[in-house]
Amino acid sequence: MAASSVRGVRGLFGPRHAGHSVVTDHLGALSLPVGDDGVVIGDDAEGHPQLVGFHRSTPYDVLLIGGLWTAQVLALRAAGTGARVAVETGRAQEWTTLAQSAGAGLECITLHDVGRVPPMGATVGSPVVVVRDCGMRPPRGRVVSSPWQSVLTLLPYLSPVAPRLMRTSTLVGVQRVSPQEAQQIGRILGLHRTETEALPTLADGVTLWCAGSERHWVMTTPTDAETGLLGTARRMD
Repeated sequence: MAASSVRGVRGLFGPRHAGHSVVTDHLGALSLPVGDDGVVIGDDAEGHPQLVGFHRSTPYDVLLIGGLWTAQVLALRAAGTGARVAVETGRAQEWTTLAQSAGAGLECITLHDVGRVPPMGATVGSPVVVVRDCGMRPPRGRVVSSPWQSVLTLLPYLSPVAPRLMRTSTLVGVQRVSPQEAQQIGRILGLHRTETEALPTLADGVTLWCAGSERHWVMTTPTDAETGLLGTARRMD
């Protein structure tokens, strides 16, 4: 996909356009598209960086059927863009080191018990990403997506709530699943047969991201700092 067409994708953003110039008299007519950039989630098959624009003026829900490692990389990178990240989880011990290490001592990633995320007061100047790591059957959250507050829900595998979440989420990511799960996911998301058949064979760190009719195979490669903190990419926790 050409860089010029990636910009309008509902879920993912690709490489930026080349720079433009404008005469000084026209500067007053310009406005900045807040939220037009996002979190780098990895590279596509051509090596182009792919981004998720978490910071939006409209509610934005993301579903990841995959591993904890990928969710933690996304949380860490979201915090790196200046967002406050609230993690709702029943396994705080898996997130403690990450929360303590992020932000150089600042509380940019906070941990909360399931159902105990307080109102975050998201604004354009202080966006929020809520990560829901609540197991196979996450309860309906007290804190939902809203302007400048996106919600990322992690499901380790397909579960009874997955079909509803796949249909209501703007962006869905799928990592390696069983052939049976792949068939059900393929029917719900309208995947091509070759895409469905590829899901059980995906390597660690590879995710198929779906936004409407858009499909992007993305490899998430950790930085040296992320490897030191989280280890190498893995699908299983």
